[in-house]
Amino acid sequence: MPHMLSIIIPLYNEQDNIEPLYAKLDHILPTLGQPYEIILVNDGSSDDTRERIDVLAKRDERVRVVHLRRNFGQTPAMMAGIDMARGHILIPMDGDLQNDPADIPRLLAKLDEGFDVVSGWRKDRKDNPIKRNLPSKIANWLISFISGVHLHDYGCSLKAYRRDIIKGVKLYGEMHRFIPIHAAWQGARVTEVGVTHHPRIHGESKYGMERTIKVILDLMTVKFLDKYAQKPMYLFGGFGLASIACSAFFFFFMLFCKFFLNKSFIETPLPLGVVMFMLIGIMAIFMGLIAEILMRTYHESQDKPTYLVDCTRNCKE
Repeated sequence: MPHMLSIIIPLYNEQDNIEPLYAKLDHILPTLGQPYEIILVNDGSSDDTRERIDVLAKRDERVRVVHLRRNFGQTPAMMAGIDMARGHILIPMDGDLQNDPADIPRLLAKLDEGFDVVSGWRKDRKDNPIKRNLPSKIANWLISFISGVHLHDYGCSLKAYRRDIIKGVKLYGEMHRFIPIHAAWQGARVTEVGVTHHPRIHGESKYGMERTIKVILDLMTVKFLDKYAQKPMYLFGGFGLASIACSAFFFFFMLFCKFFLNKSFIETPLPLGVVMFMLIGIMAIFMGLIAEILMRTYHESQDKPTYLVDCTRNCKE
């Protein structure tokens, strides 16, 4: 039986792009021979986006519409679409006509090869080379280096996921671009395929240079959750012990200066360093203990396992 597709499109003030995008989807999707739905998420648009997608929903029952109360941002809007999706394969994409629906068959072909996540790679990107492309390349290199999951274009919204890979994933901030990282860390097979990128014709871009900073901060969060979510004491406690070690070093160096170099304690900042690093170390260790309690409360109160099972054999009760 063919897998159902869910096309998820967050929209914010894209009134002029809705009809052309729907026309392209309506041209491509029926040729795939698979049932599909188009989920349009109105992220608090202030133009006529709401009215136009409602008209589409009345015209085509395969178009499902979600209106958010206000503008929450791309990631929450995408999360809303994922929560509403009924398909076995989820394909998010932008609503500004820069992603090309004609690339969807290429993503599906890669999934058929056995991959769980297929990420679009805008090889010939039609954006401002300084304001958009350069920061994006830096961010992509940094994300690949820190995460260990090497993709050329994390920022491309056009991706394809098997539903079971992202089931239970909760997205915050700008973390929709990090879904391939979450999936890879859970054992999913991740790849990328070149896709077409068109210049924006209608409307204005909602991205700016500040987005790179947000992405870097979110990346730090993702890395922390991967490495230390289960044992936060390893991070906080390690930092605390290092601070205490610095305090001890300053203390003994202070004694050395006193008895061998005849320098009074008040002649150097070493006593202040001893006290400061000792306090920082103790506070970090206590923060680690609090984080450990919160982690246990999170798992035990909701009966969340600390592991993920791929499959079992003969384990039915």
